[in-house]
Amino acid sequence: MTQVNVNTATAEELDAVPELKGHGFEIVRYRDGRGKFTALRQLEEVPGMAGNAAGLDDLLTF
Repeated sequence: MTQVNVNTATAEELDAVPELKGHGFEIVRYRDGRGKFTALRQLEEVPGMAGNAAGLDDLLTF
């Protein structure tokens, strides 16, 4: 699978990543409100993502 850029992807593109399915809207909302992601650990701050960001570094880019 091609890496998805969490700073430019739409909610639908993020939901296409099985590990993020159902979280795309919240990721985009967080990004729009707080700015671009610079580290994977920031995904832990997205509602519903706490404890779910581990192992995503091969799937995502910033």
